[in-house]
Amino acid sequence: MSRQTLPGLFSNSDTPAFLRSMQQEVNQMLERFRSGQPERLTEFLSANGASDFPAIDVAETDDAIEITAEVPGMEEDDLDVSVAGGVLTLKGEKSSDREESDKDYYLVERRYGAFRRQVPLGFAPEDGAVTAEFRDGLLKLTIAKPAETKAAVQKIDIKKS
Repeated sequence: MSRQTLPGLFSNSDTPAFLRSMQQEVNQMLERFRSGQPERLTEFLSANGASDFPAIDVAETDDAIEITAEVPGMEEDDLDVSVAGGVLTLKGEKSSDREESDKDYYLVERRYGAFRRQVPLGFAPEDGAVTAEFRDGLLKLTIAKPAETKAAVQKIDIKKS
């Protein structure tokens, strides 16, 4: 028996079939999210034109936060990285044109994509504490933690009951 995710908004027999079908697809999508299938989210986003949103990896060491963003097909000049109020902002924009012609056809394709991704850091880095390297479609940022942030970490012992 299938669990209904949304109320039966379009279950009436007078409702057009495409609305019932749409409700079924939304229910299936929500069920995939609920069942913890993250690869389905990637498939969904890619199929719906949201693949320009960069995937990021965030790692924390004792001294820094390291962020790696995948931005294939972009150049260094297409990217804008800033920090304000303890939030790192990655922005990028790219466009491409393709024109092709032959005796039987003429094809023009234009693609444009922009993204903006923000990562809360939990601290405001000092001036000059952020380094950025860009190579082969990967942007690697290293954000040094301020001394007071390092000292504020407190180890909590867990006792067996």
